[in-house]
Amino acid sequence: MQKISDRLIRVAELVPEGSRLADVGTDHGYVPIWLLEKGVIPSAIAMDVNRGPLLRARENRDRYGYQKVMEIRLSNGLEKLRPGEADTVLIAGMGGPLMIQILEDGRENSQGVSAWVLQPQSEIPSVRRYLITHGFNIVDEIILIDEGKYYMAMKALPGEAEPWEDVEYLFGKYLLEQRHPVLKKFLEKEKRIYLRILSQLTENHQSGTARCEEVTAYMTALDRAMEYYK
Repeated sequence: MQKISDRLIRVAELVPEGSRLADVGTDHGYVPIWLLEKGVIPSAIAMDVNRGPLLRARENRDRYGYQKVMEIRLSNGLEKLRPGEADTVLIAGMGGPLMIQILEDGRENSQGVSAWVLQPQSEIPSVRRYLITHGFNIVDEIILIDEGKYYMAMKALPGEAEPWEDVEYLFGKYLLEQRHPVLKKFLEKEKRIYLRILSQLTENHQSGTARCEEVTAYMTALDRAMEYYK
């Protein structure tokens, strides 16, 4: 059985059963192999812009005997995906801005995709905002701790969505509505960090600066998010 991290397992569990998967930025191909082993998906296209990881993905695929159902493809984002080839696109473990660029550039190639599973490593609020304002509807979110780090991921479907509130873009509409216990830990950790930052700014006579206002605004958003838990 292919061993993968808790983060990747939780992300993989967002992939709809029975869907043909396109894994963008597949790295070593761990997620599609795990999903094939579990019988969740019938086939996969593992894509990466770098030849090195694709070589590892090919070796792993061949080791587990999935040559007939898992294709390895050198591709910059969704560039080499043909319309109608995949039902679900998975993009995990890359920065938010790059993820948004892949989504934007791949609109023609992704025709027929009915689900998107995304796990950005940075600027998560920007990814949520892009989705909601560009014809996607976020329908599920997860948050987890893996080796001491917090990760968030989401599943989105094509379709129009009502705008979210700023605090929902920041921390996740569904996570807040669920009063998710891991999100609460994250909020508490952020509050401690930003209290220290604000104290340092004050000590350095930077009260009233743009950075101080930015930190204060974020702390207000943290307080607003914590109200969900009362």
